[in-house]
Amino acid sequence: MDNKLDKQYIELLKDILENGVEKDTRNGKTLSVFGRQIRYKFKDGEFPLLTTKKMAFKTMVTELLWFLKGSTNIKYLVDNNSHIWDGDAYKSYHNMASSKQEPDYEIHVDNPNENQIRVMTQKEFIERIKNDNEFAKKYGELGPIYGSQWRNWGGELPFGEAISSLDKGIDQIQELINNIKNNPDSRRLVVSAWNPSVLKKSVLPPCHHSFQVYTRELSHQERNLIYVERFGKITEKSLSQLNELHIPKRAISLMFNMRSSDVPLGLPFNIASYGLLLEIIGKMVNMVPEELVGNMGDCHIYKNQIDGVKEQLSREGYSLPKIEHMKTDDFYKTLSGDMSLISHLDSSDFVLTNYKSHPSIKMPLSN
Repeated sequence: MDNKLDKQYIELLKDILENGVEKDTRNGKTLSVFGRQIRYKFKDGEFPLLTTKKMAFKTMVTELLWFLKGSTNIKYLVDNNSHIWDGDAYKSYHNMASSKQEPDYEIHVDNPNENQIRVMTQKEFIERIKNDNEFAKKYGELGPIYGSQWRNWGGELPFGEAISSLDKGIDQIQELINNIKNNPDSRRLVVSAWNPSVLKKSVLPPCHHSFQVYTRELSHQERNLIYVERFGKITEKSLSQLNELHIPKRAISLMFNMRSSDVPLGLPFNIASYGLLLEIIGKMVNMVPEELVGNMGDCHIYKNQIDGVKEQLSREGYSLPKIEHMKTDDFYKTLSGDMSLISHLDSSDFVLTNYKSHPSIKMPLSN
């Protein structure tokens, strides 16, 4: 099968190496270009996960579910062995600990008799997050990042803690699902994570700041092809028969938008994460995933990633994998009306099959 996703991605890396301008940014020197796009057509059940390097699929799933749960504390991630936000949480802790803003930061003492204070290492910090719930509640918090904005926009209290409707924010995901079901041709099927009023309270402003959903009606012929794929019977069905069998009536696409894209490390995760989000939404509203589009502003490669990038450029992609959803269609249908059931999903509910990839490439993450 022709893997156009890896090819597009490799071309983007080449573009940045050849045409990128040098920038000295807040967290390192980069090569940067502006305004690029990646498009992926869902076909034959393939899933948009790069094969020119091994991808941490479970880590990606865990992070997406964390967003959808409305959580902003790394405790859930750490408990599920996902560590992509460790550096941001530790950096926030370290900055506060170094300035000695609160006695609680005086945690490790080299010599109690001399009362010398030592700030924890990142490894020690993460162990404390894992094993001390009170510490995690206070110092594992990242501020009103993605999950808060997706599920609790404008909320006065953390997601799930509101007592009255006045304290609750806007659940953008639930509203999105309701609007897709009730007005699928709307041009307002948008979810935003970019909330200027709370940016300074977050450890990191959102890189992928919004996404938009688009749907279209499927033809009778397209619906018949879906029937054949699902049931393996090459027979022509009437519209009423297709409706009785709950064959989808629409295709659904998603476009995500980024202000900043760490192309070697972040973008592959973003592509797969939004691809999975599209599949989840599609199941919730009984629509077929059709196209994933990624719009990127500042696309960059950090100078210390270049050796790894060159290694990836030498590789040819394999056929894309497929993904199996272990939860039933009835579960997703119920979830569409009650997003609290998202707590019943975990990474084991998404099984990757036929994934063949080149070895992973270790590249530094610049927090």
